[in-house]
Amino acid sequence: MTVSYQVGEGGHLDIDFWLSDPAGKVLGKQVKQSTGQIAITAEKDGRHEYCFSNQMSAIADKMVSFNVHGVIYVAGDADVVAPIEREIRKFASGLIAVKDEQEYIVVREKTHRNTAESTNSRVKWWSILQAIVLFSVVGWQIYYLKSFFEVKRVI
Repeated sequence: MTVSYQVGEGGHLDIDFWLSDPAGKVLGKQVKQSTGQIAITAEKDGRHEYCFSNQMSAIADKMVSFNVHGVIYVAGDADVVAPIEREIRKFASGLIAVKDEQEYIVVREKTHRNTAESTNSRVKWWSILQAIVLFSVVGWQIYYLKSFFEVKRVI
């Protein structure tokens, strides 16, 4: 069984992850990772649990995408598998790898798009602030220069 994950957005893009067997024994653990993968060979039959934890950053919501792949092996099946069936299995595992890579690329694209939109927003507001300061300085200079050309008469 293989579990792979990636944090797409939120906080510092890190999360805790662990995988445990039916008895509750932790088979793999990763702490404060933005992306990761744990592959195990199940020694016990039953429900294996995987858990994502956001306890270190409870105020920031996070978006996590993950994939779980499991392969069931039947003992003695390898000797009687036809060559065409073996090739089909290799092709299927290759397709799964391509699908996983595409999902990874989609999450990365979304992360980069969010970064670009955030940067664009900051640039926009900084430009507006600069325009306001520029017009304020121009207005003040016009007012100040007008005072030099005013004629003041003393009677």
